[in-house]
Amino acid sequence: MKIEIIAYGIAKDIIDGPSLSMDVVEAVDVGTVRKILLSAYPALKGLASLQLAVNAEYVKDDFVLKENDEVVIIPPVSGG
Repeated sequence: MKIEIIAYGIAKDIIDGPSLSMDVVEAVDVGTVRKILLSAYPALKGLASLQLAVNAEYVKDDFVLKENDEVVIIPPVSGG
């Protein structure tokens, strides 16, 4: 199945663009997608925190994805 990965901030630079499509097996969970991303883009491991959201909602790693879900990579945020 296909999912869309959207990146913000430094994560966009790490994956070399604002988004990418990923073909994954059926019934994959967010934790597995996180592992795939960290393996494909080792620089993501250097971020202090890395949150993933699905369809505009924060989810835990055991959340199971469906076809055409949008996963957003949210890097650490700082403000002033």
